[in-house]
Amino acid sequence: MKIILTGGGTGGHIYPIAAVVRELRKKYGNAVKLSYLGPKDNFCKVVLAKEGVKVRSILAGKVRRYADHLAIMQNLIDICVKIPLGILQSFFLIFFINPDAVFSKGGYGSFPVALAARLLRVPVFLQESDSVAGMAVKKTARYAKVIFTAFPETEGFSGRKTLAVGNPMRRELAQGSKEEAIKKLGIKGGRPLILIFGGSQGAQRINDKILDAMGDLMQKYEAVHIVGPRNFDQVVKESKIMVKENLLDYYHPIGFADEKTLADIYAAADLIVSRAGSGSIFEIAAAKKPSVLIPLPEAAQNHQVKNAYIYAKTGAALVMEEENFTRHLFLEKIADLFANPQTMVAMSQAAAQFARLDAGEAIADYIVKYISK
Repeated sequence: MKIILTGGGTGGHIYPIAAVVRELRKKYGNAVKLSYLGPKDNFCKVVLAKEGVKVRSILAGKVRRYADHLAIMQNLIDICVKIPLGILQSFFLIFFINPDAVFSKGGYGSFPVALAARLLRVPVFLQESDSVAGMAVKKTARYAKVIFTAFPETEGFSGRKTLAVGNPMRRELAQGSKEEAIKKLGIKGGRPLILIFGGSQGAQRINDKILDAMGDLMQKYEAVHIVGPRNFDQVVKESKIMVKENLLDYYHPIGFADEKTLADIYAAADLIVSRAGSGSIFEIAAAKKPSVLIPLPEAAQNHQVKNAYIYAKTGAALVMEEENFTRHLFLEKIADLFANPQTMVAMSQAAAQFARLDAGEAIADYIVKYISK
């Protein structure tokens, strides 16, 4: 049994693929042969190599929606050269691999693979993590056997071929140890612990606003701040200016957290502040933690704002849109939450009810059962 995996190349695409791979390996072992086709990306190669997946690169192009001269030229090159060549590469690779199915996570890098699979009559299965369908998923949805969605309703799809299963995530992220986090990061304890994600997109803006509030925040709380590798040195320097020296021990900036460390931090945190990508939301829900979501305003189809408000309707999170994310209001929201422990408990319970730890397993089982018919 052979399955080809494909996606756009960012963590938001690759981690769900890794989650499905783990479920396939766990239940079906070496009976399933897995390959990945997608745009050249070192991050993807590292993540999937750890899962034992052979990665092959293809050309891929994307359509930029902003209209300046450079974007128009890049679009012409991508549409006229990269995408056709990517389809051709995918066609021959799929022909020689001869897979039983293709699982596409969406993103611009998946389109040539999914289209080539269609031409070769290989069944295609799609997964859409966000509450608004992405362009690549929309274009390939017509010939997909099933579209697995993360949210109960996804804008852009009818219910005919959709199956709401949640967002595939690595189960291990919900199995962390608070004690390990305390040891690894030197968490002092005795105060509420806030986990803050700077985010990979628009990271510097969030980091700047968090740092502006950090001096006041450290008067009452302890924080782990995942700032991103590129911003780490700058954030550390600025934090020494913004936070009083006697309070710096309560502030723990880190550039990157590996899977085990992140799981441990999730277990230790009392509240999480994050962007509103689907992957982040479902991980926070699996950790059963209250959260404050700050959606990225530039996200395609405004999907982070929509994700955030759908999740907030469950009672698991508060939403602060970036234009309203001021130091004063942020500190006020945090103080209100910790002043109302019953609200925090209710948010945790709502998060737990929203979480779908079995999403990867559901997708893996469905594809294998279809192939085995």
